[in-house]
Amino acid sequence: MSAHLESKVEKSPDAGGVQWRLWLKQINAIFGLEVRKNFFGKRSVLIYLLSVLPILGSLGLAIRPAMNANALTLYFAWMYDLLILRTVVFFGCAWIFMNLFRGELVDRSLHYYFLSPVRREVLVLGKYFSGLVTSVTLFLIATVLSLLLLYLPFRSESARFFFDGPGLNYLLAYSAVTVLACVGYGAFFLVVGLFFRNPIIPALVLYGWEFINFLLPPLLKKISVVHYLNSLLPVKLSQGPFAVIADPTPAWIAGPGLLVVTLLVLLAAGYRIRHMEIGYSD
Repeated sequence: MSAHLESKVEKSPDAGGVQWRLWLKQINAIFGLEVRKNFFGKRSVLIYLLSVLPILGSLGLAIRPAMNANALTLYFAWMYDLLILRTVVFFGCAWIFMNLFRGELVDRSLHYYFLSPVRREVLVLGKYFSGLVTSVTLFLIATVLSLLLLYLPFRSESARFFFDGPGLNYLLAYSAVTVLACVGYGAFFLVVGLFFRNPIIPALVLYGWEFINFLLPPLLKKISVVHYLNSLLPVKLSQGPFAVIADPTPAWIAGPGLLVVTLLVLLAAGYRIRHMEIGYSD
């Protein structure tokens, strides 16, 4: 009787819609569980410490004499590029997303997910979105507060910068780059955590590749996340006398292009987890 009913459901035109609704409920359940672990778990201390670094860097200027808007803008551009984007967001995403699966293996708890009636691709999406919300929330707050606190001691300059100048556009642009960085780096580090038993070495290799991006030929520059992010930054910085000059990717290509690459990486993650076997003894 039950088999007959199941066959009826499978042949029903609404079966596909029922399946999608089930997957969305499962993604939402996994998302809620993982978000709590990301924000309040034992591994969350490091990402909070990283998020505070740029805020402290901005507060450090409060004891300095008044600076004009151009100097403040250039200071934040360097701080964003070197501290926020290449350090806080990069290593923060590495810690958050690599631990989504690698942390479960270390804690010997991943088999609970694998034994539950959930498609493994659904598990990937639920965990990825939880890491994305965690990283975007923390690093976006750090970016916005760093910029606002930088101008806070210089009220006359900040008022002109934000209300009569490009300040608001800069704030939105830096925020958008932070979100895209979390989207792109998050997907890559999720895959690193799935494919490598020791993800630290691949993460360091990726960091080295991103760090020397300014020295690479124009074609190789495009095989990196930071190239597309730099193309979207509102303030362009000099990369030094040894940098190889390459035309920035237009914004209408850089943003959607990064999202397409992220989707492909997530598909690779879904393929990998379908063929993944747990060996805690390893």
